[in-house]
Amino acid sequence: MSTQTAAQDGAVDAKRFRSELQATRLRSAGIFLLPMIIALVVVAGWPLARSIYFGFTNATLNDMYTGAQWIGLDNYLSWLVLPSGKIYFSGILADPQWWNAVWNTLRFALVSVSLETIFGMLIALLLNSKFKGRGLVRAAILVPWAIPTIVSAKMWAWMLNDQFGIINKMLVDLGILQQGIAWTVNPDTVMASIVMVDVWKTTPFMTLLILAGLQMIPTDIYEATRIDGVNPFKVFWRITLPLVRPALMVAVIFRLLDAMRIFDLVYVLTPNMQQTQTMSVLAQQNLFAFNNFGYGSAESTLLFLIIALMTILYIRLGRVNLGGSAL
Repeated sequence: MSTQTAAQDGAVDAKRFRSELQATRLRSAGIFLLPMIIALVVVAGWPLARSIYFGFTNATLNDMYTGAQWIGLDNYLSWLVLPSGKIYFSGILADPQWWNAVWNTLRFALVSVSLETIFGMLIALLLNSKFKGRGLVRAAILVPWAIPTIVSAKMWAWMLNDQFGIINKMLVDLGILQQGIAWTVNPDTVMASIVMVDVWKTTPFMTLLILAGLQMIPTDIYEATRIDGVNPFKVFWRITLPLVRPALMVAVIFRLLDAMRIFDLVYVLTPNMQQTQTMSVLAQQNLFAFNNFGYGSAESTLLFLIIALMTILYIRLGRVNLGGSAL
């Protein structure tokens, strides 16, 4: 009986020790994370809170700290009953320009991220194989991503110029076009131009993250499939894709967030084009160009909510544990 009691006491002591050890680790983690949390609150949390607040006011750049008045949800949706009995709606949710920007942003994000994921996977698979000069190719593939967006946008603006752009010259010389096309002005080609430039620039980012996931896969698995004579396409669908899925999901999340916030590329390459006006561009115009700071802050708040909702849905549907991913 005494032996059993001692064993129970030992189990209780071990459990208590593990609990105390876990509590100590949590306290240590909290101490180390505290500076970062404070920095995030100061750099991101406080500006976000102020932007949300200004979205409920009629603030302008001239009186945002002194004469701004609280107007509630009027920036988002308000209505006025006319003497004729007709109801006049106003606000962001009744603004066709806002919904055009939402559609442009979603269309751009879905198309560009899909293409970048496909091309990134193909290039990552190539770079993951062994061949002569692989290191040089890996370094070269990152060059478009390393170029600042403003610089690449201006570079592509010259290349896509209808009169002296190299893209039009090549297509005309090959007989594909009869004359040059104003790619960044023509409503039929302007969105495709934005997507093409973005895919060129950010596919290396997707490649880098997917390649990191591919390198985590044990090579013994592939050696076993080669010995068994398994079809390479079946190896990809049954082995490579499931094992690289966590890294792939993280890469898509990061790129989707970035694509939803697209501003600089559109602002530089296609200014004042309704066909490519995104939510960020529209919010910037109201914030600074039109001196309607409250309205622009409300648009920025809606953009934040849309991105947050899409991220939550993506994680839920994908069942991804970011903390335990391959990265």
